[in-house]
Amino acid sequence: MSQATFSIGQIIHHRLFGYRGVVVDVDPVFQGTEEWYAQVAQSQPPRDEPWYHVLVDGEAVETYVAQQNLEPGDASEPIEHPYTEAFFTGFVNGVYRHRMRVN
Repeated sequence: MSQATFSIGQIIHHRLFGYRGVVVDVDPVFQGTEEWYAQVAQSQPPRDEPWYHVLVDGEAVETYVAQQNLEPGDASEPIEHPYTEAFFTGFVNGVYRHRMRVN
C-alpha cells in the first residue's frame, strides 16, 4: 500500500480524460466492486494504491479515480460543481477548505 499523493481539497487533473476536479475523499486502496473495476477501470490501475473520490469541474458528476491517473491540476480558479459547498467551506490559495462533519 502506498502513500496518498493528493489530499482532500486539492485540485487535480485526470491524465487520461483531461478534466479538472477536486478531491473530496481518499481510499487507501480500491473499495469498489469487481464488476465496477472490470467495466470502468479500462486501464487496469493498481487496486493496492490510493483511489480518489473527485468532483468534476463543470459537471454534476463525482468520479472514482486511481492515483496513477491523476496529476496536480491548475488551481488558479475554483471548480464549478453543485456539491462543493457540501464538502468545503471555501477556496483559499488554490485549495478548498474541508468542511468538518459532525456525526
